[in-house]
Amino acid sequence: MAKNKYERKITINDNKIIAELFGQLDENVKTIEKELNIEILLREGKIILIGDKLSTELGERLIEKLIEIIKTQKRLTKHDLIYTIQLILEGKEENVKDLLNDIVCITASGKSIKPKTLGQKRYVDGIKNNDIVFGIGPAGTGKTYLAMAMAVNAFKNKEVNRIILTRPAVEAGESLGFLPGDLQEKVDPYLRPIYDALFDILGFETYLKLMEKGLIEVAPLAYMRGRTLDSAYVILDEAQNTTNEQMKMFLTRLGFGSKAIITGDITQIDLPRGRTSGLVTASKILEDVEGIDMVHLTKYDIVRHPLVQKIIEAYDKYESKGDR
Repeated sequence: MAKNKYERKITINDNKIIAELFGQLDENVKTIEKELNIEILLREGKIILIGDKLSTELGERLIEKLIEIIKTQKRLTKHDLIYTIQLILEGKEENVKDLLNDIVCITASGKSIKPKTLGQKRYVDGIKNNDIVFGIGPAGTGKTYLAMAMAVNAFKNKEVNRIILTRPAVEAGESLGFLPGDLQEKVDPYLRPIYDALFDILGFETYLKLMEKGLIEVAPLAYMRGRTLDSAYVILDEAQNTTNEQMKMFLTRLGFGSKAIITGDITQIDLPRGRTSGLVTASKILEDVEGIDMVHLTKYDIVRHPLVQKIIEAYDKYESKGDR
């Protein structure tokens, strides 16, 4: 063994765990070797880590956490791997167990919905413990999807009587009048992401039944004016595109036994030039109000394709230079 090189050995007696750990064509091992600057070998049921002292120690801790993940959920996704490596490098690997056991709800297809990052865990906990929660962060951080999963779970547990989902239709204006078709056809393009998430969580048939009974309502923000929303789980999506007046109107609709989740990305404001985002204003003036939680998700909470995080990083870097 070369000078300053260390070996650590981990015994694994389960071939299925080894296969899941290594990944197809050893892609997981290649990722670990690259990120931790170590070499990984498999000999007679033993994983051998070769590298400097710190890297092999980190590698051993990582492998142990990855095995814990595999034993719990029977598989290891690319996101699980990358995020656990990040936690290991930050010395936060003990938080892995918090993410494994916090299931929000089960979809119609039997898939478990749960927070996949510490930021998402903080968001879910905030929703559990507060009546109004702001989820602010970039695309792909699960803001809307997790809010809907929490709403469905609360509805199934009879904590609320209905679910109301809304977004501002900025491009069409308040009236939506000049678009062709009936009301549903006018607003559908703006509400499509909400429908997609509902179909995934509830299944199409269940969704239709609940819609027909009026237990789930999907509507543009303009149609919230003048209402009082009692015993409801209300989600305002794309809130960065509300005006100050719209945001105040929405927040004051909340009735007894209700909960409101407001989601948005303040870097993607589509309001006309000169109009202030209601989400930006609300995040400043309501931050210290008891019962309201402001959860800021970051690029590290993105659970889409790994390139999404890199794209956001590149745009942040470009925009910070003012090169427009």
